[in-house]
Amino acid sequence: MKNKVILSKRYVNEAIEELKRNYELIIAEDENKPLIEVLKQNPNTIAVISFLSDKIDKEFIDIGKNLKIISNYAVGYNNIDIEYAKQKGIIVTNTPDVLTNATADLTMALILSVSRRIVESDKFVRQGKFKGWHALMFLGKELNGATIGIVGLGRIGTAVGIRAKGFGMNVIYYSKTRKPDIEKKYGFVYKTFVELIKTSDIVSLHLPYSEDVHHLFDKDAFDLMKKDAIFINVARGKIVDESYLAEKLEKKELFGAGLDVYEFEPNVTEKLKTLDNVVLTPHTGSATQKTRYEMAMLTINNIKNVLNGKKPLTPVY
Repeated sequence: MKNKVILSKRYVNEAIEELKRNYELIIAEDENKPLIEVLKQNPNTIAVISFLSDKIDKEFIDIGKNLKIISNYAVGYNNIDIEYAKQKGIIVTNTPDVLTNATADLTMALILSVSRRIVESDKFVRQGKFKGWHALMFLGKELNGATIGIVGLGRIGTAVGIRAKGFGMNVIYYSKTRKPDIEKKYGFVYKTFVELIKTSDIVSLHLPYSEDVHHLFDKDAFDLMKKDAIFINVARGKIVDESYLAEKLEKKELFGAGLDVYEFEPNVTEKLKTLDNVVLTPHTGSATQKTRYEMAMLTINNIKNVLNGKKPLTPVY
């Protein structure tokens, strides 16, 4: 008899077929029921593959009395009550590393889109407004020689810094701990948080979410930024006071913003949708075929290891 595994939502077909070969697979999305309801109906489930949008709280964990592993299909895991899972002896894993380059690439895409006003320009051409070249048409900001301030120098932040260097940018960073090896290797310069937001032409956010950094970017922080600065967030929406950011953008007190995540995701502050100086993407930082495949296979390999009595590949504690 195969062990029972619940997958929250469909992901790449190759991974689903792998799960079906090895386990009795239930896909909550196909049942048209919330993940927690599917777990209630299948109390002997030994593994759950959750998504960042799934709330894995005490109630959920108590229902899953036979759970051995929660394999989260994301790098972040603030959707899971980690301490309670640990108390109950449930292993929690995530999918780090494999999405670093894809997310860093999207960060650069947002920087380029905002600085060169790509979305505005595309809309202008599609609406038939382009009547010929003009010296003052859609003037943007040059990246060469600009200073990018990276908030959170983990894997993704470092990858963004390396890419920024390739565009001739000066890279400064703020992190809870200094990274002297990275500073030496790439020429990145450490700054305090306040120094960084005051001096950066582009501020790129790459911190994991915790209560400690809730609204780190609030009124005080945004008011310290340059009036022509660009703000990028591919990390977590709740680190940002989204309403005040929209206000700053509406008043043109920032040059622009590129956002892939939102404070009340999937809801987006309505004002942001009306502004031409913000580029909005639907949490697609890891959305390449290669990355999503590797993420999915990592969720499966973590389950295989745990159920075979081996150490998980990417435990979060």
